[in-house]
Amino acid sequence: MSESTYQRLTPALVAATLVLLLVALYQVFFVVPTEKTMGVVQRIFYIHMPSAVVSFNLFFVVFVCSIAYLRTRRLGWDRVAVSAAEVGTIFCAAVLITGPLWAKPVWGIWWAWDPRLTTTLILFLIFVGYLMLRVYVEDPNRRALLSAVVGIIGFVDVPIVYIANRFRGQHPKPVIGGGEGSGLAPEMWVGLIWCLVALHALGLLLFLQRYRLETLSHELNELYRRVRA
Repeated sequence: MSESTYQRLTPALVAATLVLLLVALYQVFFVVPTEKTMGVVQRIFYIHMPSAVVSFNLFFVVFVCSIAYLRTRRLGWDRVAVSAAEVGTIFCAAVLITGPLWAKPVWGIWWAWDPRLTTTLILFLIFVGYLMLRVYVEDPNRRALLSAVVGIIGFVDVPIVYIANRFRGQHPKPVIGGGEGSGLAPEMWVGLIWCLVALHALGLLLFLQRYRLETLSHELNELYRRVRA
């Protein structure tokens, strides 16, 4: 996408994202019913679960682009990967923040070394390490190579996070596909779908902004290198 095209599309994307977020918040606070057992605190779920889905999807982008970089050695793939990794880490942090806010009133504790909680924390720390690696390795090709390896290893934890909830632990059963006794009431699905769409739109917007910054930084470094040469 050219810079001129990007500048034309950005206001529309920002406006659409704001509208989706407002509609999603309206659904969460004024439309969906209050859960009988957990009460009002259950509404955190509509932010918690979509944030996890967005982070997993972004980490999948990191995984695909890291493999593509290892095959082609083209730095363009690396720029996409780091942009997705940074935004994905933000959403993963949102999962770890909203989880304890949900847990305290329901479980009576902020944190437990539950299989899913622990594997999610590990996932977050892997990608924090990914971003730290990029700060300390100066050579672009070596940085991209090491980042690709860490990005692939990091994504391996994503299916582990999902599978971990099948084991006995403090974390509640999945509300989607969790077997007997799990599931959302039909009227709750509307709010969840709105939140999934809105947070994916926000993730896309942040990703495009981050990718633009990464591209401009790359072009500036190339110009500086040519001037010095």
